[in-house]
Amino acid sequence: MIHSGLLLIFTGLVTVFIPLKIARFFWLVAALISLFFSITIDHGSSLFLNFLDHEIVLSRVDGLSKIFTIIFSLMTLIGLIFAWNQKCKTELIAVLVYSGAAIGAVLAGDIFSLFFFWEVMAIGSTLIIFSSNTVLSSKAAFRYALIHFAGGAILMAGLTGYVLETNKVIFESFTLDSAYSWMILAGFLINAGAPPFSSWISDAYPEASYTGTVFLSAFTTKTAVYALLRGFPGSEILIAFGLFMIFYGIIYALLENDMRRILSYSIVNQVGFMIVGAGIGTEMAINGASAHAFAHILYKALLLMSAGSVLLMTGKRNCSELGGLFQTMPLTMICGTIGAFAISAFPLTSGFVSKSMISQAAADQHLLLIWLCLAAASAGVFLHAGIKFPWFVFFQKDSGLRPPEPPYSMRLAMIILACLCIGIGVFPDYLFSILPYRVEYVPYTTSHVVFQLQLLLFAGFAFFIMLPWLKRTLTISLDLDWIYRKFFPKIISSVSKNNFLSSIKINLIDNLIRYCKTSNIADSIVKSWNSGYMVLCVTGLLSLYLFVLYLI
Repeated sequence: MIHSGLLLIFTGLVTVFIPLKIARFFWLVAALISLFFSITIDHGSSLFLNFLDHEIVLSRVDGLSKIFTIIFSLMTLIGLIFAWNQKCKTELIAVLVYSGAAIGAVLAGDIFSLFFFWEVMAIGSTLIIFSSNTVLSSKAAFRYALIHFAGGAILMAGLTGYVLETNKVIFESFTLDSAYSWMILAGFLINAGAPPFSSWISDAYPEASYTGTVFLSAFTTKTAVYALLRGFPGSEILIAFGLFMIFYGIIYALLENDMRRILSYSIVNQVGFMIVGAGIGTEMAINGASAHAFAHILYKALLLMSAGSVLLMTGKRNCSELGGLFQTMPLTMICGTIGAFAISAFPLTSGFVSKSMISQAAADQHLLLIWLCLAAASAGVFLHAGIKFPWFVFFQKDSGLRPPEPPYSMRLAMIILACLCIGIGVFPDYLFSILPYRVEYVPYTTSHVVFQLQLLLFAGFAFFIMLPWLKRTLTISLDLDWIYRKFFPKIISSVSKNNFLSSIKINLIDNLIRYCKTSNIADSIVKSWNSGYMVLCVTGLLSLYLFVLYLI
């Protein structure tokens, strides 16, 4: 048996020394093989290793892991087609490592291999952002790395404590009855973009290249969704986190001017729907979250491909500078509009048959307030992504720009995704057949179709009524990331005049080293603290040092 994730990672690393023109073919072949094995692999566990007297399971296939493996492999293949003309080899190798690690994480049957692939995924995604090779992307990549380093430290501390407490390494459902399980939950939620760490998505993703953003949107947050579905199904606190993410993403997307930041906030919004499904935790809810993750990866990639095509051909990313592009980019406009309809759950699109399952799960559990919030959020999604993105980018005023269509490979990728978005919406049976549980669900009922169309009609009417207030200008919307991007550096910069802070830092470090050499503090800590807290404290101190170093 071939491990799809390890195949992609190995191919990416081996092709470091191969010319780019030749390497592209190896990458496509590897992606095709990965997709083939992801679809045909049988349920069960394989690829066992022994580590620290524990059995490591590198490949555990069941209904939940298989659907994520399939969509990750499919997205890798289509994304590589879109990136065929990308000249940055470093980015493309990082993409192979990143996507392979994501597949490895969802196939992991134990927490050791889960954490390993989790961190490799963080390294790969950071390199993708760095590869854009701009000042803004370098800063965003560093902030991204700090957040995910901290999240990984918290996750490692929780997993270490869990293993020491239970002597179990299998990755299964956790109960929130200890500090370790809360640490594990926090580690997963940080990667999911949950509050108060949602802003790393809108901060980092738009600074990647026109191809890099497409890949970034597919793996990190959805791997976290998988981990929550596997590790914390039915944890009601996830419902609160999910609802916050839904409306947080809608509000900031409506305020934003940068088209890729609009779509980045939309990622937060859509992941919120999935986390609500994880919080409900029933078979219908888990099916709905899995199906929505599958559909979301496709239509969000389509939207970002459309935005990336506009960025590549015009060099502009603000909605206030765009408009009228339908005249010379009709294919890009059509594909982007299909993606916008899919994310809005328009009938006959993939979003309609996936998002409604989560709402149905809430209704089945008599969670009326949750159902009402999800219904209202569906209208909000149509406002910011279903109408706002295509309207301001392709229509509204004539900007005078007359760019041609993007290269053929980019058009081909968009066409494939557009067909999948419509195909799944019209023929949802294949998607339903690979869901984790067998649940009877019929999306196309008269009441459901009519209700959804009424929501969309209301949202569309509200958009054009509020259009004078939604008109884009060169404004900047402040998010929570402003605190660590601007506020903290300003405070520390004002305090550190005349190298005051630097001298304090050096003196503190010197005194700490001297104290550790002359005392038995290390022995006392080792004897009294368990490993989980030791890991957390050490990584916390290191993170604090790097954070202060970065600010100075």
